[in-house]
Amino acid sequence: MAVLSSPIYAQTDAALVRSALEAAPDDRRERATVLSADGERTLQRGTNDLICMAPDASAESFSAACYHTSMEPYMARGRELRRSGIVDPGERNRIRWEEADAGTLAMPETPATLYVLYGAKNVWNPETGAVEGAQLRWVVYTPWATAATTGLSEMPIPGGPWLMFPGTAGAHIMIMPPGQ
Repeated sequence: MAVLSSPIYAQTDAALVRSALEAAPDDRRERATVLSADGERTLQRGTNDLICMAPDASAESFSAACYHTSMEPYMARGRELRRSGIVDPGERNRIRWEEADAGTLAMPETPATLYVLYGAKNVWNPETGAVEGAQLRWVVYTPWATAATTGLSEMPIPGGPWLMFPGTAGAHIMIMPPGQ
């Protein structure tokens, strides 16, 4: 238990929280919940409807994300499948989409946003939590949406919105920064 109460551990959690909150809109940061990268620990209890995931210090690149609480069943199921050994993202998606289609996995009833801040490993200082030079991608989940129901293209549009995984439970509007 001494490790859990050491100042270094608390400083690490504070740095992870700082990094995770960089993905959130400015006006939503202060009251957001922050989970560890694996979702196993709550680093900050929030009071709004945003959940943020801390970056994984062992990953080859930097990524922090925040999403609406209505996405938590979907996101938590993805983490559960990963822990069970299903590392292929396509396979995890397939399983979650089948479960959502069967009505056993709750999906948002209205569009729900995911903010992803990402970049090379060197954009992040894990000791302080400072992030510089990362890019933000917006993902608006609209389960089972299609081009016909949204009017969006299913082809990537540089700097603009497009529909990814149309017709599935994982359908979402992607908005990538220009040049991506």
